[in-house]
Amino acid sequence: MKKFFLLYILLSSAKAAVADHITGGEIYYTLTGSSSGQYTYNITLKLFMICNTAREFNNPTYISFFDRGTNARIKDVSVILSSTQVISEQAGGPCMTNPPLICYRAGYYNFSVTLPASQNGYVLSSSVVYRVDDMRNLVAGYNQIGATYTAEIPGNTGIANAPANNSARFTGDDLVVMCANNSFSYSFAAKDDDGDKLRYTFSNAYRESAGGGFGGERSNPPSPPPYSSVPYGQGYSGGSPLGPNVSINPNTGVITGLAPPAGTYVIAVCVDEIRNNVVIATQRKDLQVTITSCTIAAATLLPEYRLCADTKTISLANLSTSPLINTWNWQFINNEGNTVFTTTQQQPGFTFTDTGVYRVKLVINKGGECADSTSSSIRVYPGFKAGFMFNGLCTNKPTQFTDTSSSVYGLINYWDWDFDDNTATDVSQLQHPSYTYTSNSLKNVRLIAADTKGCMDTVFNTVNIMDKPPVNLLFKDTLICKSDSVQLSANTGGALTWSPVMFMNNNNTQSPVVAPPATTVYYVDLDDNGCLNRDSVIVNVTDHVELNVMADTTICSGDVISLNIVSDALKYTWSPAASLNNAFEKTPAATPPGTTSYEVIAAIGSCTAKDNILVSTVDYPVAAAGNDTMICFNTSATLHGFTDGSSFAWSPQTGLQNPASLTTAAYPGKTASYILTAYDTKGCPKPGVDTVTVTVLPILKAYAGNDTAVVINQPLQLNATGGVRYEWQPPASLSNAGISNPVALYTMPDESIHYTVFVYNEAGCVDTASLTVKVYATSPTVFVPTGFTPNGDGRNDILKPIAAGMQRVELFNVYNRWGQLVFRTSVNGKGWDGTVNGKQQGAGTFVWMVKAVDYTGKPYMKKGTVVLIR
Repeated sequence: MKKFFLLYILLSSAKAAVADHITGGEIYYTLTGSSSGQYTYNITLKLFMICNTAREFNNPTYISFFDRGTNARIKDVSVILSSTQVISEQAGGPCMTNPPLICYRAGYYNFSVTLPASQNGYVLSSSVVYRVDDMRNLVAGYNQIGATYTAEIPGNTGIANAPANNSARFTGDDLVVMCANNSFSYSFAAKDDDGDKLRYTFSNAYRESAGGGFGGERSNPPSPPPYSSVPYGQGYSGGSPLGPNVSINPNTGVITGLAPPAGTYVIAVCVDEIRNNVVIATQRKDLQVTITSCTIAAATLLPEYRLCADTKTISLANLSTSPLINTWNWQFINNEGNTVFTTTQQQPGFTFTDTGVYRVKLVINKGGECADSTSSSIRVYPGFKAGFMFNGLCTNKPTQFTDTSSSVYGLINYWDWDFDDNTATDVSQLQHPSYTYTSNSLKNVRLIAADTKGCMDTVFNTVNIMDKPPVNLLFKDTLICKSDSVQLSANTGGALTWSPVMFMNNNNTQSPVVAPPATTVYYVDLDDNGCLNRDSVIVNVTDHVELNVMADTTICSGDVISLNIVSDALKYTWSPAASLNNAFEKTPAATPPGTTSYEVIAAIGSCTAKDNILVSTVDYPVAAAGNDTMICFNTSATLHGFTDGSSFAWSPQTGLQNPASLTTAAYPGKTASYILTAYDTKGCPKPGVDTVTVTVLPILKAYAGNDTAVVINQPLQLNATGGVRYEWQPPASLSNAGISNPVALYTMPDESIHYTVFVYNEAGCVDTASLTVKVYATSPTVFVPTGFTPNGDGRNDILKPIAAGMQRVELFNVYNRWGQLVFRTSVNGKGWDGTVNGKQQGAGTFVWMVKAVDYTGKPYMKKGTVVLIR
């Protein structure tokens, strides 16, 4: 499988004059001589800066030396910039799209120094004020962060010749590109001239110490170690600077994995020099890498997929989104080496039938120029879940964390805690660790747990660190009856002590019982592992219950009323309960079936008081507006109202003949509703209301159909419209004279049969329409006149065919004597007016042709001549 090694060490573009542009650095040294316990080293500080900036490297800059054991300052050296170098390269290749241009400047500071051998050795340090801004793996918006670069010279404790040392020097190629969401491999390998064993780890990138200075200015000496970490954002850390899908090989220094989304990231790598199984020194390289949106036609999968939650179904996709990828070949293989599934889908899904470790292989562009392949493992062990609990929430006191993770198929054997305190020690690999916070704040604590099946899960919990532990009282103020008792409650961890203890049972529990004879303030003291807090509860004591009820009242029958009282009671019981929405509320809603006396008993423990409220009911005045009715358009309706009240009113009054009368005529122009409102003086303060709706039907538009002609024994379908009921006159020859669509059948010829249809609507209103039928004693035919006179006198002006016994006329054409078409129609009853394009045709003979289909379905065709007479 071919691989593209893509790490883009590009310094972010210049943004503003206040921002420095240092994007990485390292310190390394070479031993050039030693004599009488004095060692001479050639020291090099190498810094990186973006190409397109007007800033310059600090000149001079400071490199300081500190005792590696005590952090005491030994000396500060001001160093002149020795040289600079511009390195540039255009990345690319036939299988890469959107390749970036790589360009940066390197500045070198070289000098020699002679130091005596020491027990602890030395820390070399140099600081700059600002890195590039907007790094994606740091806290969002946290800009203008500086950097500190360090190296170590070993002491002679344990290994006498350790100061005779050449530092490990990183040798990786800086001109490499990393494409977002693509797999990559990049070497942070180092060379050690002493032959020491090397071990590599990701580590925290250091912030600036006091000193640094803007580019082009003189810098100041850095502060002594230890140095603070940059503020990593959620999901990133010094040990995981590019997220969970990137790792470093501790033996080779090669970082591999899947690149995170596009952006600038800071990476720090430490290399330990190990001599005689002892770490004698640690060297560091700190870089900001810019991951670009370039794409590579590559087969890219995560290093491993885990189905460890609650499913055995996986959906996969090639993580490379290159447009140069055209084909996908997937193969799923079980742990016996057997293929269980293959597909050529771009994004396949598959459900495993059993647990185990499976392998998935992806081949893209098989046989093509940008062919590539990769494989990954899939762990199928559902039922794994990370979780934890905690107690102890005070600053400067231990907070205990308890792992509650569970696994169905494996044993949990890995815990990685991050206590979100931004210190070098806010992590743990214990199962049940404790951690002491020194400041109040909300902490987003993270646990990564894993089991023996390779399942891994991450969980976050918010821990509120306070200067006092919360007491969490169930209530802080209560009222009891004299000689009664009440149970206090504090729902919290830790040791509790209540006071005063008089009239109290179990004063060292969460829920003591007290029975004070008078109002008393009780205090609760909480001791949560030495973290203290105090709170209090007031128990008010009374010997009676205050109760004042509303005045007796009158309501309309069926109405709802709220029974209002003023009382300090804690419990209420109303009766009768059947007509109340809640007989135990302080102010229930009542719907009395008639005049009712409601009794309330108000209680504070054994102290009670009771009273009554009389609710009298009076029936609503009767208002009956009458039945809804329906009328014909432009007619009237009679309203028949009734009431037993003392007065009434109709509304609206528009269109009423006499709105002061219960019985009145209404003349609505359209459908309308009339409201009758009745009042009386019997005690019901509300009126009775009823509504009658007068529906006005639309104007009747009766239609019987067009005049027509048939032949003997031809069924004729009649169709009337416009109403809901129909009557045809005369009923002779009709199949049913009482429907809208009867069928007529004739056995004798008739020159004119005239039908009238009576059309009725829902209100019985009637309208009429008529048509005439001619019955011919012939076979089905089309009659065409032999002549016509289109002179506008209203007689014989149009030449048109008359179909008898025909289903339809398909065409009627008229030609002049030269065979030219002068008229054409397929509509029965439509004819020619003797003009062509509005121009009158002269007198003469014309030829016509008609095509039709008779009522039996047979085709019909006929030709003839006609004389146009002027």
